Amino acid sequence: MELDTIFFDLDATLYPESNGMWAEIRRRIDLYMHERMGFSAAEIPALRQSYYKNYGTTLRGLMANYAVEPREYLGFVHDLPLDEYLRPEPELRQMLLSIPGSRWVFTNSDIDHAQRVLAKMNIADCFEGIVDVYMLEPYCKPMTEAYQTALQLAGAPDPRTCALFEDSTSNLTTAHEMGFFTVLVGANGASHNFDCHIENIHQLRDGVPELWR
Repeated sequence: MELDTIFFDLDATLYPESNGMWAEIRRRIDLYMHERMGFSAAEIPALRQSYYKNYGTTLRGLMANYAVEPREYLGFVHDLPLDEYLRPEPELRQMLLSIPGSRWVFTNSDIDHAQRVLAKMNIADCFEGIVDVYMLEPYCKPMTEAYQTALQLAGAPDPRTCALFEDSTSNLTTAHEMGFFTVLVGANGASHNFDCHIENIHQLRDGVPELWR
C-alpha cells in the first residue's frame, strides 16, 4: 500500500482536544445560538445534535433553517486567544515534513481560522493547501461530495492512495467507505470504520508507519 496524499482534519486532530480550545469553540457555538439567535440554553444541545446528524455541522443546520451568514458565525465562534491554547510544535513540524507525498488540511472550519492555528503551531508550510468550509460549499464532511471536492482540489488522486486523520468517527466512516486509509485521532466515540487509532498526532510515526513505506 502506497499512501501519497494525506489529509488532516484541523480542530482536535492537529492539536489535542485536551488543550481546551475545541471545548471553547463548542461553548462559543452555544453562546452564538443563545445570544445572537435567542435559543434557550435548554434547547440548544438537542438542536445541535439534530443538526450534526442531519446536516454534518451546526453551521449547515443553521444556514438551512435560519439563513445564518457563515462568515459572521465563524468569526464569532473562532474569536479565541490562541496563545492560551497553542504553541510552536517543532517535533510535529519535522515529523510532518518527513512524510512522503502531499499533505493537506481538510476541515469543516474556515481558512482564516485554519491559517491562524497552523501559524501559531508553526506548521503552516507543512501542507500543500487547506480545503475549508467555503471550498466545500454547499457540502461538508461527512457528505461524500465534500470528500470528492477535497480529492479534486488535491489533484484527483485515487482515494485508495489517500489517508485521512480525523477525530470524528462519522467523518472517518465516509472516507473509509470511499477507500481512504483512515486514522482515528483521540478517543471520540467507538467505531470500526477506521483502519488505525492513535491517541494524539504525536504518535503518528509509531502508530502509522504505513506513511513512510
